[in-house]
Amino acid sequence: MLEALGIKESTETVYRLLLERPEYDVAEMAAHLDRSEEEVREALACLADLKLVLMDDSSGEVEPFNPDVGFSFLLSRAEAELSRRRRQVERAGRAVDGILASYAARPRRVRPDIVNRITSLDDVRERLEGLAANARTECLSLLPGGAQLPDTMDASQPLDQLALERGVKIRSIYQESFRNDPPTVEYVRWYCELGGEARTVPVVPMLMVIVDREAALVPLDPEDGRAGALEVRSPGLVHALVVLFDRLWDAGTAFGESPRRDEHDLSPQERELIMLLGIGCTDDIAARRLGISLRTVRRMSSELMNRLGARSRFEAGVRAAKEGWL
Repeated sequence: MLEALGIKESTETVYRLLLERPEYDVAEMAAHLDRSEEEVREALACLADLKLVLMDDSSGEVEPFNPDVGFSFLLSRAEAELSRRRRQVERAGRAVDGILASYAARPRRVRPDIVNRITSLDDVRERLEGLAANARTECLSLLPGGAQLPDTMDASQPLDQLALERGVKIRSIYQESFRNDPPTVEYVRWYCELGGEARTVPVVPMLMVIVDREAALVPLDPEDGRAGALEVRSPGLVHALVVLFDRLWDAGTAFGESPRRDEHDLSPQERELIMLLGIGCTDDIAARRLGISLRTVRRMSSELMNRLGARSRFEAGVRAAKEGWL
């Protein structure tokens, strides 16, 4: 009960026995308490330091001081220490209030380790290269626009080769129209021969790179590649992007294979064109989405309308739905 005054329970027990039986010597106290004499002497030495007992080192006699005097001193010292600690806590509380006020007043920003905004195209290219160079297990890419830029392929080639050589699994999804660009076809053939995998879909929604399922780079504006990119590291967001990639991958056509035609003898590109026209897209918008020429879109539209026996887009949409094409 006297721990707050610096007196342990074992020491307190010795002190109470001394007050009750002041005639006991060390040996008798040890026997009474069933302790060793050394333990009793340590307790008495502590009591002497606290000015509660007087010890005669030569004779070994122990005599308790007046408890009123000894405990008055100990209580005063404890109260002084308590006051000092209270002042320290009050000062700490004021310091914490200042820190909280400063934190509340500062501008909020997204943690860079969750989402990092990259506005410069050179910085975006550099970050892409950095992510690819540090990939450990997997790199997933969505590559819209059909034909890829020559300088982009030149920059990617050594990174892809090094990654594949160290065992990184690379899977890329291209837009179906890339088959019309010989340099892009040759590049994809080269990296598939090294162990990479590629598939095509009629429409790739946006540029995206996912590395090790930990980080993803996506455009700030899917309609404007010059606007910059976001580096995303939130597990939930990255997982959602991986799900998007997997859905497109499952629906895609493996490089080197002809696009699979469905039970209505429609290619994936034709089926996508019907859907685009059905939601009211113009030929020009459909051409941009599919990555093909306006002339090709008009030719495909005409062929599809002839197959459906329709004289207008609206009628083609109605007939396509009735025939189960959509």
